[in-house]
Amino acid sequence: MPHRIVHMLRARGSGRRPVMLAIAGDSAAGKTTLTRGLVRCLGADRMTAVCVDDYHRFDRRERAGRPFTALHPDCNHVDIMEQHLQLLSLGEPILKPVYDHGTGRLVRPELVRPRDFVIVEGLLPLHTRLARACFDITVYLDPPEPLRHAWKVRRDCANRGYTPGQVRAELARREPESAAYIRPQRRWADIVVRFAPVAGRADPPDTPLSAELLLRPTIDHPELGPVLAEAAPPGGDTAMHLRLHRDTDGRPVDALHVHGYVSPEESGPVKKAIWERLAGRADLDPAALGRYGDSGASDPLAITQLLLLYHLLDADRRQQAA
Repeated sequence: MPHRIVHMLRARGSGRRPVMLAIAGDSAAGKTTLTRGLVRCLGADRMTAVCVDDYHRFDRRERAGRPFTALHPDCNHVDIMEQHLQLLSLGEPILKPVYDHGTGRLVRPELVRPRDFVIVEGLLPLHTRLARACFDITVYLDPPEPLRHAWKVRRDCANRGYTPGQVRAELARREPESAAYIRPQRRWADIVVRFAPVAGRADPPDTPLSAELLLRPTIDHPELGPVLAEAAPPGGDTAMHLRLHRDTDGRPVDALHVHGYVSPEESGPVKKAIWERLAGRADLDPAALGRYGDSGASDPLAITQLLLLYHLLDADRRQQAA
């Protein structure tokens, strides 16, 4: 089976190979924001970021006459994406296509050399078994649909020249393919991340979104229960907690909740504990974590990125020890 061959090649390869992280999710789910903080923290000299939306088969004008949208696998060179992911996972360079989201055109391809860590984000990185075999850690971003729609309207109108009506019409057109091809990737993620407001709370408008992280047992997560218990304020009114949760398939899974109104006194010890598990790496920039927009800062986002950073460095450590 091809996916098993990829596993064997990566396990038996000599020398250092990149640690591969996939961040999947629908359009405007927050993939780029999550990725950007990790790249800034680790440093661009150690991190390669790849967007698999560059593998679109048709440009925006050509898609207008097709019976499917950019979300459909037939609208993407999935086979070339698979080949390139395999090459990157083995430390080999690729000549990657480039899709210009501003103009909707396919432009000159670029040479991509994998560094120590490779983040692959986009619509379909977990769509096939062969693609999934290339990753050490997999993440799916799962914001509430009304919130994602609002983000997409804002982004596409500000950066891509659309009107609000055009964006909403495209969202409606995409919905069947989103349900058929994008959301099913959630089941393959080691970590499912949902940023959303806390239900039933009237927080100030500038309160960061809360984060819920489903930590599936497909990878080894750091032990956070004792740290969260120590950081909890007196009286039990905690803005951070780890609870047993039922996943969509009914299986039990740990769910880490970090509310947007969390205080620095509560979030600080947790961030410090995860940071200490990174052995106090002086080559990392913790100030890069938790940023969004032009000047926004979010502890839930920072803790999410810290947890992913832990997994990247842990996978790298285990690989070097093997």
